[in-house]
Amino acid sequence: MTFVITQSCCVDAACVPVCPVQCIRPRPGDPDFESTEQLYIDPSSCIDCGACATACPVDAIYPGDALPPTLATSGVINAEYFEARPLTPAEPPVVSRHRLPPGLSTLRVAVIGSGPAALYAATELTEIPGVEVTIIERLPTPFGLIRAGVAPDHDNTKRIADRLGRVLVRPNVRCLFDVEVGRDISIEEVLQHHHAVIVATGAASARRSGIPGEALPGSVSAKEFVAWYNGHPDSALPDFSIKGRRAVVIGNGNVALDVARLLAQPTAAYASTSVSDAALRSMTASSIEEVAVVGRRSQAFAAYSTAELSALTHLPDVDLVAEASEVAVTDDDWAAASESDRGWALPRRSEIVAEAAARSCTRPRRIILRFGLTPVALLGQHEVTGLELARHDGTKEVIETSLVIWAVGFTGQPIEGLPFDGDRGVLPNRAGRVIDLRSGRPVPGVYCTGWVKRGASGVLGTNRVDAAETVASLLEDFKIGRLADPPGGAESFADLARLRRPGLLGIDGWRRIDDAEVSAGRDQGRTRVKFVTWSGLRDAGRSD
Repeated sequence: MTFVITQSCCVDAACVPVCPVQCIRPRPGDPDFESTEQLYIDPSSCIDCGACATACPVDAIYPGDALPPTLATSGVINAEYFEARPLTPAEPPVVSRHRLPPGLSTLRVAVIGSGPAALYAATELTEIPGVEVTIIERLPTPFGLIRAGVAPDHDNTKRIADRLGRVLVRPNVRCLFDVEVGRDISIEEVLQHHHAVIVATGAASARRSGIPGEALPGSVSAKEFVAWYNGHPDSALPDFSIKGRRAVVIGNGNVALDVARLLAQPTAAYASTSVSDAALRSMTASSIEEVAVVGRRSQAFAAYSTAELSALTHLPDVDLVAEASEVAVTDDDWAAASESDRGWALPRRSEIVAEAAARSCTRPRRIILRFGLTPVALLGQHEVTGLELARHDGTKEVIETSLVIWAVGFTGQPIEGLPFDGDRGVLPNRAGRVIDLRSGRPVPGVYCTGWVKRGASGVLGTNRVDAAETVASLLEDFKIGRLADPPGGAESFADLARLRRPGLLGIDGWRRIDDAEVSAGRDQGRTRVKFVTWSGLRDAGRSD
């Protein structure tokens, strides 16, 4: 029986080099790798060795005869990929091993952030003899979106933290948590103690719609809502009242489906997860019966993955339906979508949507897919009472709702002292080298990776290849003498950080937080119970 890659795939590609027959696609460097939903195994070439399953950091690979019922279609999805793209012979990818040239001093690199992009970069750097890394994180906790962005019912995906977290305890790594660059320490001060800095701060701001009524209570960004139900300390105080019969989610990506799934399911579906206690209480009191997921364009251009859409059809007590008059795909839309790297999957997504359009509602709650609707205005005097939408033909519709969640994208935030492309929401860069917008030349010693480098695109594992490119640029510059030796050292930088932030935490502080959260979760039959306030996290992390 062959092995099958399922929807939990993080596109880390750790499985690719270990495959003895090279039957996993796409591979890093392939045209569709950066935009792929997941990786796939060719069932006609797999020799059932299981090496890929061992290498997978999120346990997304199963023997074909051991697929869970909710993932039963994964085998078909893998096979269909190769029907559209027949496997061609290929040599195993070359795994580069970096080395510092003899005679060069120790290379000291600061990494700002501790999410997937940051930890992939730190991992690659710290495998090189002679390299030291300082990880600087604004929060008292590491892991970025793994902790505060991945849906709480996606436990397999969150497991990537176990593998990425190994770098935090390496002897050539120093962790400084609860320290913010730009507030506590400047970029200039970081560079005075390190040869280079890699900015990996993600895309921490939500894109706004700009329509009338957007600021009304009941209108929230997916960034705020996801951070709230995942227990991010910046979002611990707002109390999202999940009231009314209907909620509307604007957007057609995986985040929109995550939000819809949480709103539509009964509390029991999340009772054993790490979802915040506040979210559990709100879900328990919720009267939501319908969640409308609204996309501006045709379903042909939806950004959600086939697997995430398919998963909605397996939710107990929830019907996935669609507005039949809105699901048609025009020839022009089909042609445009088919030219994209994800076009091969369009027929399967269209099939799922067509089945949803033909389905009758028989369960207590439902998620309804809507397409071709542009938000025009939020209605209400003191809070949201409705959403006005416009169709492409000029006609309009009003949906009564008390909760509208905007899942329309994320953008990076500028850091004082660094150039920033406000239109794209990224640090301007070439191959990870941050570029001065006026001169067009690289800013000496400054690099970036992850969403702040390429924009909010890809999945967790996409950051591995992205980080590798940035690290390669940094090492090339070091080898040819572009990175000046800093006057200060790592120890003096840590002293400066402690002076500015006397209560900062190190790796031991994070361990105390982690142990306390996991212990509290064990007592309640949950994966963990998070500290959701800044004070709670800081108190838990201190040894006194």
